Amino acid sequence: MQQLSAVDGSAGLRVVETLAAQFPDFATYLVEYPFGDIYARPALGLREREIATVAALCVLGNAAPQLRVHIHAALHVGCTPEEIVEVVMQMSVYAGFPAALNGLAAVREVFAEAGIALPLRPDADDLRTSPDAT
Repeated sequence: MQQLSAVDGSAGLRVVETLAAQFPDFATYLVEYPFGDIYARPALGLREREIATVAALCVLGNAAPQLRVHIHAALHVGCTPEEIVEVVMQMSVYAGFPAALNGLAAVREVFAEAGIALPLRPDADDLRTSPDAT
């Protein structure tokens, strides 16, 4: 539970408590394996684990609720909004534009909830109309 709290904060604890009220055995598995065994391994930090998790959930394409949870978690463990957007954009190369577009929709929702304004670089030139674009 300590590791879950370190990753997801109180939101993660609420998810597990809600799940435990109806499916206590599954809630136990959800905490013990990912957070007790995998997240606790020392070779990667929480930032790196959340970057990998956001990428994997984006690629799956069928895990939007979990993707939103882990985008929140990525912010919670210190990933910057720019890093999260770049990870999702990177997935367009390996999982295709539909997966990346769906991932960016999840990013938009989470960032709105977190008060993170988009675009992240409002002063960036629009590459479609820039005379220097190649």
